[in-house]
Amino acid sequence: MMFSRAPRFVASANGVQVAVYDEPPTHGGGAPILFSHATGFHGRVFAPIAAHLAEHSRTTFDYRGYGDTLAPTNWPLSWDGFGDDALAVARDTVARNGGQPLIGAGHSMGGAGLVMAALREPQLFAALVVFEPIIFPPDVRTQASGPNPLAAATRRRRRTFASHDDAVANFAAKPPLSSLHPDALAAYVHHGFTQQDDGVRIKCDPEFEAQTYEMGAMHDTWLQLGELRTPTWVMAGAHAESSPAAIAPQIAEHIPGSTFVRWADQGHFGPLDDPARFASFIREVTTALAAD
Repeated sequence: MMFSRAPRFVASANGVQVAVYDEPPTHGGGAPILFSHATGFHGRVFAPIAAHLAEHSRTTFDYRGYGDTLAPTNWPLSWDGFGDDALAVARDTVARNGGQPLIGAGHSMGGAGLVMAALREPQLFAALVVFEPIIFPPDVRTQASGPNPLAAATRRRRRTFASHDDAVANFAAKPPLSSLHPDALAAYVHHGFTQQDDGVRIKCDPEFEAQTYEMGAMHDTWLQLGELRTPTWVMAGAHAESSPAAIAPQIAEHIPGSTFVRWADQGHFGPLDDPARFASFIREVTTALAAD
C-alpha cells in the first residue's frame, strides 16, 4: 500500500510534530505532489490516488489532531494552525525535491490549508488543485454560531470496533463513507484506527474533529483570496445549497486567473470516491503547466 513506510516528522507551530509520508517516483520526473486531507481523515487516505501518479514524488501528511500527528496540549483550536502545518510540510517537501515547486492537491479542510500556505509563501507552489475547500465568506460566521449538525454527528460517532475489517464493513454499509472507493475506505480504516487488546480504536478524537467543524468558518482566508497568485484549479461536486459545493465557484471568482471545475456526478468526497479520476485530473494540470 502507498505511504506504508514509517513516518518522518516535520516541526510546525505550537510545538507540533507533523507526521509525513513519502513515495518516491518510480519513473519520470514530474513535479512533486503534496496531498492535504479533509477534516476527519488523515494523509494516507490519498494512497489510491497517489498510486496512479508514479511519475511524481508524492508526499502526504496528517494535520494536528488527525492520524499520527498529535494536537498540542491546551491548544485553542484555530484553523490558522492547520495552515501552519501545511506550510511547514510544503517547505520541507520543496527542500527535499531540490527546490522544485510542488503541486498541492487538497480536499475540503486540506484545500483551505494549502491555500493558507500558498498565500504566505507562494514560491513553494507551482499549482493548487483544491476540491471544495472550506473557505467561507465572513457572512457565514453568523450562521456558524448556531448548532452544527456535522459536529453533533461526530460527537456521537462510534469509536471502537472488534477489528479493522469490522470497521470497514460498518462504514461501507451506510453514508457518508459508503461512497468511498474501497481502496480509499481501506486506507482510511487501516491507518485511522489503532490496534488495541480488545479491538481497534479511532485515532482522531471525535471532540477535536467536532470542534474543527465548528471553527471552519472562523478563519480569514476568504478576505485574502484576491492576493493568491498561484495557478489554482477549484473543484466541486454537485451543487447543494449552503454547502462547500455552492461556495466553491465564488472562491474561484475571487482568485485571479483560477479555473473552476464542476463534477456534477460527484459529492463532497469526490476525490476519494473516484481516485483514478482525481489522479487523472492532477496529471492534466501538470501537463498544462509543462506546456506553458
